[in-house]
Amino acid sequence: MVIGIIIIVLVLVLVIWFISLYNGLVRLRNNRENAFANIDVQLKQRADLIPQLVAVVKGYAKHESETLQKVTEARAGLTRATTINEKIMADNTLTSALSGLRIQLEAYPELKANTNFLQLQAEISDIENKLAASRRFFNSATRELNNAVQVFPSSIIAGMFHFSKEPMFEIPQEQRAAVEKAPEIQF
Repeated sequence: MVIGIIIIVLVLVLVIWFISLYNGLVRLRNNRENAFANIDVQLKQRADLIPQLVAVVKGYAKHESETLQKVTEARAGLTRATTINEKIMADNTLTSALSGLRIQLEAYPELKANTNFLQLQAEISDIENKLAASRRFFNSATRELNNAVQVFPSSIIAGMFHFSKEPMFEIPQEQRAAVEKAPEIQF
């Protein structure tokens, strides 16, 4: 009788422990998805501003059509992306294209003085700052999920229910060299 109660109690403890680990993994996965939803909102706002920016720039930089085309194509890729990983890759492409555009615009002082351009540039800059904060939160949520998926004993439950390690939102390799390079300061 006592042994039967002990076995029942042990089974109940194991079931509660199993449910707790599973629910924790689900919460972490949902937290990561919510974090990406915040990024998605910022990406949408940035994508909505890009056609306006391109239109303003076209009036000043008619011969920069290749750069503008890259920005437009990258924006289209972002709007077509459906999964988190596709959106991360598309955002990296768009960020790279916008970097190229910023470099090209340095040659147009009259454009940099244009009120519409300055306003759009300020809005995009604000969105970029919000994106950076959202990416940090997303990477933190991803790290928590990845830790839970990889550490014992939750790794057992993660494997049983197909939870897997998820990618972080990282700087693409082609941009990494520019980020790691020390800035040149001229007086």
